[in-house]
Amino acid sequence: MTESARTDRNGNGAGMGHEKLLSPVLSAFWDEPESWTLETYRRHDGYEGLRKALAMDPDDVIAYVKEAGLRGRGGAGFPTGMKWQFIPQGDGKPHYLVVNADESEPGTCKDIPLLFANPHSLIEGIVIACHAIRSSHAFIYLRGETVPVLRRLHEAVREAYAAGILGPDALGSGKNLDITVHAGAGAYICGEETALLDSLEGRRGQPRLRPPFPAVAGLYACPTVVNNVESIASVPAIFARGKEWFRSMGSEKSPGFTLYSLSGHVARPGQYEAPLGITLRQLLDMSGGMRPGHRLKFWTPGGSSTPLLTDEHLDVPLDYEGVGAAGSMLGTKALQCFDETTCVVRAVTRWTEFYAHESCGKCTPCREGTYWLVQLMRDIEAGKGRISDLDKLNDIADNINGKAFCALGDGAASPIFSSLQYFREEYEQHITGRGCPFDPARSTLWADGPSTSHLEVNA
Repeated sequence: MTESARTDRNGNGAGMGHEKLLSPVLSAFWDEPESWTLETYRRHDGYEGLRKALAMDPDDVIAYVKEAGLRGRGGAGFPTGMKWQFIPQGDGKPHYLVVNADESEPGTCKDIPLLFANPHSLIEGIVIACHAIRSSHAFIYLRGETVPVLRRLHEAVREAYAAGILGPDALGSGKNLDITVHAGAGAYICGEETALLDSLEGRRGQPRLRPPFPAVAGLYACPTVVNNVESIASVPAIFARGKEWFRSMGSEKSPGFTLYSLSGHVARPGQYEAPLGITLRQLLDMSGGMRPGHRLKFWTPGGSSTPLLTDEHLDVPLDYEGVGAAGSMLGTKALQCFDETTCVVRAVTRWTEFYAHESCGKCTPCREGTYWLVQLMRDIEAGKGRISDLDKLNDIADNINGKAFCALGDGAASPIFSSLQYFREEYEQHITGRGCPFDPARSTLWADGPSTSHLEVNA
């Protein structure tokens, strides 16, 4: 795990002079010994928010989260309280909370370290959310390859049961609450909420036709809320410190704190927890900038499924409205930064290969379209393409975008559209020059000698 912009529990930066830019909440004590234990979590006022939430009426809890302005941290930015409010009450059916921990997109790497270092923040958030939506059973759907995280999560759930946080009387007055940790088999498509629900029920992970929506007929055809890990883990702090505190950060429409995952050709990659609205320029200043002797060429604001941006967008506020106005999406705040040694055609080809491989095949636009995008991209990268292929690329992407069964097709089209918009000349160079003008070895971390990054191995 690479070094993050560490801050102490008072919010002071690690000697970087950027104290006011960071807001360590979820990551405040990640670097403490055994940060994942119940003892450590309670030492940092853990489960204080739960105590306050359980003293409130469930409807008041939902209203409080709505007033705080928490938006989903899984990509779409949908208001969390509003999603909880959609659950019908008095219907006589079981209600379920499903936490989406199937983090799989290239560049996205915030939920897994959060679960590894601070799993009790998620458990506390789950209990609050279950109280709000009147649920007695929650599921955590984790990407199965992350075995160390799976083990740590199981241990945190065991600690919570032993402490009486889960089980009988967990929600007070004899109300039971159980958490099931489920390991998926490793499919990107299961990050889509309805495909996740099908997988959780033992079916092949494929998106469902909507309506009905999960709030009405989700897991086992019962009302279900599906939320991202960071979304639920952010809830306890809102109750512990107050909605006004939460709204004091970020912007009016995008309030609060969040985790920015900085990766790629940067001096100090890692997790940087800051208020929404910080800029990439500020984050790069904190992280030591791009690797020495190189400059930023292009970057993704929210993982590989979001339209890429260039160095012209360094000062775009990294909130939902700011990034949207720049023509991209904030997504999961996965900031992949590439310098001038990177071939954009090569990068987009690799992303496109990923989406073609991960397409579930349920709908024709995505199943067939991603296949043909890969064929064209490989030919162009190898210098075998034609200029007319660029319009064909754009046309195929347009036939996928907005026409696929789920957002995977849109994610595959995004890097195609944006790279052609900003780097069409580079595509043309591959075609007219009959090959790639870039040396792939120059983009590697070891190309300039020993890395200046300080790498830290988590015990």
